[in-house]
Amino acid sequence: MEETGVQGFGKTVLVTGGARSGKSRHAQALAEAGAEAAGGHALVYIATAQAFDGEMTDRIARHRSERDERWRTVEAPLALAAAIAEADAPDGVILVDCLTLWASNLMLAEAEADAETAIAALLDAIGRVTGRLVLVTNEVGMGIVPDNAMARRFRDLAGMLNQRVAATVETVDLAVSGLTIRMKG
Repeated sequence: MEETGVQGFGKTVLVTGGARSGKSRHAQALAEAGAEAAGGHALVYIATAQAFDGEMTDRIARHRSERDERWRTVEAPLALAAAIAEADAPDGVILVDCLTLWASNLMLAEAEADAETAIAALLDAIGRVTGRLVLVTNEVGMGIVPDNAMARRFRDLAGMLNQRVAATVETVDLAVSGLTIRMKG
């Protein structure tokens, strides 16, 4: 394992890490470097977040302010595979932020029973991209076991999702304390 910059990554990348670890910043740098390598072509940001309260509204606004005019934003709180397929272009770069919010959206929409189908569709979309795809996720299984059933279901769903996506993509980077380590690729 070695500390990574923005060069030398595969067509499909998963960036994982804890909260406030620098994973979104690293993923954005990877996406922008990928767009420059492709001649400055399209950058698409697929957002899975939903603004249920003022704090989340502020977080979304802060993330948007960190992207310049090159970025087009697509909101996909549930239909992530379809959004990836629609945004894909051979010379484009897609950044998905983030898979764990998408998993929680599935749970909140009471679509948890269909999570396996949604994850299979996501894995298929990842395998079909013609451009570059950078996915962000949270590593949620490194702390204590949650004290309630819903939190444990979320942890299990996110952990399974992360394992399956990591097995599918070419590159996996882990962000810790603002540093990134290449885990795969």
